[in-house]
Amino acid sequence: MSEASSYSGTRVSGCITSMAIFLGGISLSFTLLIHSSVHATTSISHVYVVYLGANRLNNAALASNHQLHLLSKVFTSKVDAERSMLYSYSYGFSGFSAKLNSTQAASLAKMDQVITVFKSKSFKLHTTRSWDFLGLTGDNGGRTPPPPQLAYGSDVIVGIFDTGIWPESKSFRESAEAKPIPSSWNGKCVGGEDFDPSVHCNRKLIGARFYIKGFEQTYGPIDRTRDPEYRSPRDYLGHGTHTASIAVGSVVHNVSGFSGLGHGTARGGAPSARLAVFKTCWGKDLEGVCTEADILAAFDDAVHDGVHVISASFGLSPPLYPFFESSADIGSFHAAERGISVVFSGGNDGPDPGVVQNVAPWAISVAASTVDRSFPTRIVIDGNFTLTGQSLISQEITGTLAAATTYFNGGVCKWENWLKNLATDTIILCFSTLGPVQFIEEAQAAAIRANASALIFAASPTKQLAEEVDMIPTVRVDILHGTRIRNYLAHSPTVPVAKIGPSKTVIGEITAPSVAYFSSRGPSSLSPDILKPDITAPGIGILSAWPPKTPPTLLPGDHRSIEWNFQSGTSMSCPHVAGVMALLQSAHPDWSPAAIRSSIMTTADMRDTSNDLILSGGSMKSIDPFDTGAGHINPLKAMDPGLVYSTRTEDYVLFLCNIGYTDQQVKSMILPFDSVTCLPSHSYRTNADLNYPSITIPSLKFTRTIKRTVSNVGTNKNTVYFVDIIKPAGVEVAIWPRILVFSRCQQEHSYYVTFKPTKIHSGRYVFGDIIWTDGIHRVRSPLVVFLSNGGILQAVKKNM
Repeated sequence: MSEASSYSGTRVSGCITSMAIFLGGISLSFTLLIHSSVHATTSISHVYVVYLGANRLNNAALASNHQLHLLSKVFTSKVDAERSMLYSYSYGFSGFSAKLNSTQAASLAKMDQVITVFKSKSFKLHTTRSWDFLGLTGDNGGRTPPPPQLAYGSDVIVGIFDTGIWPESKSFRESAEAKPIPSSWNGKCVGGEDFDPSVHCNRKLIGARFYIKGFEQTYGPIDRTRDPEYRSPRDYLGHGTHTASIAVGSVVHNVSGFSGLGHGTARGGAPSARLAVFKTCWGKDLEGVCTEADILAAFDDAVHDGVHVISASFGLSPPLYPFFESSADIGSFHAAERGISVVFSGGNDGPDPGVVQNVAPWAISVAASTVDRSFPTRIVIDGNFTLTGQSLISQEITGTLAAATTYFNGGVCKWENWLKNLATDTIILCFSTLGPVQFIEEAQAAAIRANASALIFAASPTKQLAEEVDMIPTVRVDILHGTRIRNYLAHSPTVPVAKIGPSKTVIGEITAPSVAYFSSRGPSSLSPDILKPDITAPGIGILSAWPPKTPPTLLPGDHRSIEWNFQSGTSMSCPHVAGVMALLQSAHPDWSPAAIRSSIMTTADMRDTSNDLILSGGSMKSIDPFDTGAGHINPLKAMDPGLVYSTRTEDYVLFLCNIGYTDQQVKSMILPFDSVTCLPSHSYRTNADLNYPSITIPSLKFTRTIKRTVSNVGTNKNTVYFVDIIKPAGVEVAIWPRILVFSRCQQEHSYYVTFKPTKIHSGRYVFGDIIWTDGIHRVRSPLVVFLSNGGILQAVKKNM
C-alpha cells in the first residue's frame, strides 16, 4: 500500500517543494504545493490525524484517556502510544494526532469509533484605507450615537490563526477606555522565547498560544540560520501581525507605510474587540507553513477558550480533500456548532475558474478586491515624454533607459537569461509577455542580478496596482504604455535618460472595487452545489502593522525596518470580513454564525464607485458570482439586513448525508440531536436545498423546485416583503409565494423557487438574482444555474 492510499476514503498529504533563486546574498523563495505518491514501507512514520467526531464525554481528561486507549491498540505498549501522540483534541471535538506508520493508520481507520484517519497535510498562507472605503470611519466627530467601529466589539473575542503576533505594535495596545476582559474568556497567554505574558498581554491582547509539534515532527527542528523564528507566540514572518491588525487593531493616528505612503489613521475592523492569537504557522524557507495537526489543536483550544470569531488565512490548492479529511473543515464545523463564526481566505490561485479553496458551507470563504487608493508614479523620459505607472517609490530615481534585450537573452527578464552585462545606473524595461514572465518577482530578481537601478514592468492592465513593497524600485505600467516606451527607445538617436518618482498617495481617482486578478474563483471543485467564494473584501495594497525586525520583503538582502507594511492577498481580505463579523456579533449577540454570514452576503454590493458593475481582475469583464460570491462586503448595510437565512443543524445533516456519510457517522459528528437521520426521507432533497443565502443548481436538466426559509430580524416586526427576479438566461424562474407578510406572531416564512430550462445548452453557467424588499431593505440572493439539458431535450424532440 502506498502512502497516497486512502483510509476510510482519506488521501494523504502532498509535500512542499521550494525553488530558491540566489541573488548574490539575496534569496528569493517560491513555494509550490504538489501532491505526491510516495512508496513507503510500514516502518516509515508520519503525523496522522484520527478524527472521532463530536466530544460527548464533556470531560477533557476522560476524552484523552479514551483516545489513548484507542491508540494503544496499534502499539505494543501504552508507553509507546503516549510517546507517539502529539495532541489530544478533547474540547471542541474528539480526536488526536500521532506519529504512525501506514499499517497502524489503516488499523485505526477500521475501528468502529473512528470516522476518518488522514495524514497531516501542510497548508500555506495566502499572502487602513480599506475601512474608510468600506464606510466604517474611526472618527466619532462628536456624533451620537458613535459609528459602529467605536460602538461595538469590546465584548467580542477574535481568534487569529496565523504566524503569531508582534505584541509591541501600537496596533495591540490597550486603550485607556478598555473595559475588563469578558468573563466568558477561558484562555491564557503562554510564555516562550521573547514573549512574557505578564508584559506582552493586556486587555487588548488577551490570549496567545503556539503550536509547533506537528510542524517539527513533519519538517524537523526550525532552521534558525534560514528562518529566524521564535518558539513562542511572537511573530517573525509578519503575516500574523498584519492580519491581526486588519481585523481588530486599535486606532493609531499618523501612520504611513514605506516611504511615507498611505498616510492616515490605522485601525482594525473592530478596534475595540479583544484579540486571541493562535500561532499555527511557521517559517520554512521564508514561507509560512501550517500543519493540520497544529491547526486542529488551535481549533480545539479556541472552542475551549471562548472566542467568538476565528480568522484563518491559509489553505491548500486543489485538488481539495473531502470535508472531514481536512483540519480546516473539521475544526470550523465544530466551531460553528458552538456558535463561533469562522472565516477563511479563498486562495490566490486565480483568475482561472474552479480553484477556490476553503469551500465548506459552515464557514465563509473570501475573495480579494481593490480599494480606491492608488500610488501614481510619473516616468519622464528625456524631459519631454511623460507617462504614469504605479509604484511605491520613496525618492526620485534617474538613470539611462534600456530595453531588456540589452541585458537578457531574447529580452526575457529571468534570472537564467542574464547576458552578464551590468546595468549599473540603468532603468530596464521588461515585458511580462516575453518568456512569458508570469510573476513580477522573476523580473525583479533578474534586474537585481544585472545591478539595475530600477525596473519598468509592462503587464496586463488588470495587474497595475502596487501591491507590496518591492526589493528593487519597480514601476508597473500596462502593455500600451510599455509599448510606447519601447517604440521611443527604438527610434531615439541617443540613449534616453529617465526620471522616476517619487510616488504619491491618491484617493478616489481610480474606480473601485475590482476583483484582484489572483483571487481564486469558483465554482467549488468539491461541492459545486454551494456557491464559493461567499464574499469579496479589500485585499490589494493593505497597510497594516508589521514587526520592525522583519524586512518588508522578508528577503535576506533586505535590511529595511518598518512598523507598517503593504501586503496583498486573500490573506488580507479574510480578516476584513472577520472584523465585520465581530461588529455584527457585538451588535446582535443572539445571531448565529449562519445569520451573520447571511447578513453579510445578502447586503453585499455589486457596483463600484462609478455605479457600474464591478470588474473582474484578470479580464476586462464584469463580475459574476464565481468572482465575488454575493458581492463586495458592505458593513453598514449588514448591520440591518432585514431578513436572514438561518442554516440550522438539520441543514448540515442533509449536507453530510448527501456527501456520503452514514446515519451512524453523522450522529457521531454532531452534538446530540434527536432527529438525526440519513434515512430515505432525505432522498428527495439535494444540497441545493441547504438554506444558504445563495442558490446554486449544479445541473439543471428538467424543472426543479427548491426551498428557502427567511427570518425577519428588522426592527419592524409587522412588515411585507415583495420579490423581484432577475432571471438567468435560458431559465424560467417562478417563486411562490411572491409576497411574505411578517407579523409579531410570524417572524419566519418559507418560499419555493422553481427553475425550468427554456434553452438548450450542453453545459453553460448562467446567473441571476432573487431580491426581496420591503421598501427599506434589499435582500439579494445570487442565482447560479448550470444548464446541462442539451442531450436530453434533443432526444425528446427526436422522439416526438
